[in-house]
Amino acid sequence: MSEQIATREEAHDGVVEGPSLTAQEAEEEARLEALPEVADGDKRDSRAAPPRCDNPYREWYVVSGKTNYHIPSWWNGTSYKDGPGGTMKVKVEKSGKIAVEVSGSVEASTNAIIAKAKATFGLKVTAEVGITVGHEYSRDIPEKKYGHLQYGTWGYKVNWTKYATSGDGCGKVKRGSGTAKLPTKEVGWRFWTTNT
Repeated sequence: MSEQIATREEAHDGVVEGPSLTAQEAEEEARLEALPEVADGDKRDSRAAPPRCDNPYREWYVVSGKTNYHIPSWWNGTSYKDGPGGTMKVKVEKSGKIAVEVSGSVEASTNAIIAKAKATFGLKVTAEVGITVGHEYSRDIPEKKYGHLQYGTWGYKVNWTKYATSGDGCGKVKRGSGTAKLPTKEVGWRFWTTNT
């Protein structure tokens, strides 16, 4: 299977930016991320003096593993297949919205992941991007191949991990992890070919 980037344009309407971290929030999360990770429910030796840590209870996210990712618009009028061979001429025929997709082992805050991705990688991601009718495109399909064109946003896929301060405030506990697909204002057609 061969994959090629087809077209890109920038959405101007229907973009929901999403939150950002302030410098103070980013500094606080960096300090908490430096805490040692402990197992949930770790018991300290009762004979030892209780630790004295002034970290308040807080939940936060670490975002890593950024990759470019085309997030498709799955409604009718934005996905086409044709062939074998020939030329595909397509047009977005139905409007809609593409929003952040978050999956994982625990419930996660979409807003917190967007804000953390912006702070960590300097990404210009959005919470939601509107797709409007109209963007046309034409593409030749190689002989004996089938062409596929899928409209969507040229976004990113990231890994996330959710942490919380431990009961004594001296460490951090991993609550869960997962992935997030984050849209941008850049939208367009993605083209690839298959044998069938």
